[in-house]
Amino acid sequence: MAIHVVLYQPEIPANTGNIARTCAATDTALHLIRPLGFSTDEKMLKQAGLDFWHLVNITYYDSLDDFFSKNQGEFYYIETFGEKAHSAYDFSDTAKEHYFMFGKESTGLPKDLLENNQDHFLRIPMNVHVRSLNLSNTAAILVYEALRQQGFPNLK
Repeated sequence: MAIHVVLYQPEIPANTGNIARTCAATDTALHLIRPLGFSTDEKMLKQAGLDFWHLVNITYYDSLDDFFSKNQGEFYYIETFGEKAHSAYDFSDTAKEHYFMFGKESTGLPKDLLENNQDHFLRIPMNVHVRSLNLSNTAAILVYEALRQQGFPNLK
């Protein structure tokens, strides 16, 4: 698996649900770092109509340290103040693990993580009138750009 979406302490269940659907449809791994702002127990998933949840390659972590201790590859941090557009990066190597990390909706990624990784900030180009795109839209843009560069492997 070469493409991964990482959600750090996601707060809005609809965003995570939409991202999970994209991951299920594209064979993209989803990583959730706790605490989550919602429940993912079976009863709650059924009530929310997330009948595809079992199709998602999903892993849960208790902290950032837990996540980083179990994963290796290229890590990209999605930030509105990144200097390089997402399309300026090369995600074509399917032998590499590409991790797209998103922060919690209210506060983003931890400041210390950002300070140490500025060379891996990605941004989606947009005009100055909107602060940011919706989290699930941004994740879909990045997943499909990476898949496009890889020739959409195993997708029809």
